[in-house]
Amino acid sequence: MRVALAVASLARHRTRTALAVAGIAVASAMLLDMVMLSSGMRLSFRELLDTRGYQVRLSPKGTLPFDTEATVGDAAALVAAARAQPGVAVVAPNLGAQLVAPRGDGAVTVAALGVEAGVQGDYALREGRDAAAGELVASPAALAALGRRVGDTVSLGTGWDPQLRAFRELAPRRIVGVGRFYFLGADQPVVAMPLADLQATADGARRDRISSAMVRLAPGAEPAAVARALAAALPRVSVLTTADAVAQADERVAYFRNLAFILGSVSLAVGFLLVTTLMTVSVNERIGEIAVQRALGVQARRIVQQVVAEGLALSVAGGLLGLGLGLVTARYLDAILGDFPGLPPDIAFFVFQPRDAGTAMGLLVVAGTLAGILPSWRAARLPIAATLREEAVA
Repeated sequence: MRVALAVASLARHRTRTALAVAGIAVASAMLLDMVMLSSGMRLSFRELLDTRGYQVRLSPKGTLPFDTEATVGDAAALVAAARAQPGVAVVAPNLGAQLVAPRGDGAVTVAALGVEAGVQGDYALREGRDAAAGELVASPAALAALGRRVGDTVSLGTGWDPQLRAFRELAPRRIVGVGRFYFLGADQPVVAMPLADLQATADGARRDRISSAMVRLAPGAEPAAVARALAAALPRVSVLTTADAVAQADERVAYFRNLAFILGSVSLAVGFLLVTTLMTVSVNERIGEIAVQRALGVQARRIVQQVVAEGLALSVAGGLLGLGLGLVTARYLDAILGDFPGLPPDIAFFVFQPRDAGTAMGLLVVAGTLAGILPSWRAARLPIAATLREEAVA
């Protein structure tokens, strides 16, 4: 009954109610987006790390994988020792470098990954096959930058020698596949080749060296326990589980969470003030009506409940409309932020979860409830006789 009265009361001022719902919807959309942003990057980064099923990463001591250009020597022995640890099923070593390819009067720089094709977890083939000796797999961006396609041959070197005016260690390599690289920017030219091929470049300076390694555990193995065993057996490297990597990356993007908290709080405050203002105006317009109800014996709590129901109706209507608006704006904002250079293609800033919608709606319901209590309670507590006299005189 009280809900029906609240709806009827709001319907008496359709324009005002519609504008209020629209304003709450905007605040709700912003609140939902900020809730999604606060946890979105963490979730998408974890999903990215879990894409190929590797739960542990090895990197040069004190660094994150590919966080620097540091490498680890005596790689064959290190990988063999890691593979010998209990609970380890697969170890995928990789080496990162930069190579150049002549094109016209200039050169194209590409990121190069040395991998073991049978166990690599850095890319998925979209076309062709994995590379053997003297071959490579390229990203679409690399093919575009090099002006090549699958089946063509491209010459890659380690750099430009200004004295000889020639590229160093220039060698032809055949493109045999197109790959989707998970951990590098979608617009970044990347090629992958056998690990031994890349280790042999740079005049042997990379020989038997790797940049990092990914470890896939045997079924039932506990990542934290295996990580401790690897750290004890391999003191020259840092050992990170997926949870550790997410925690460290989370520290680096803490400003996103702080920004989301601030903007989310502002949007919630705007919604609260909007509902409070509307309820105050509505109650002030109905002071005489409320006084008559009180004179007829209607309890103060029933009047409060009716006004609170109006605030809740506004909050729920605006919140539901805002959920749809928030999802649309989140997709648009994610597309904008996703174009930032160097971001992996699978990183998302806004990741929707049902609990996000529940959190946003819950906060709006609380705000709507609080927004209606104060003005309605103040009106219900006014002296009945004095209020009726003032209304009659007015």
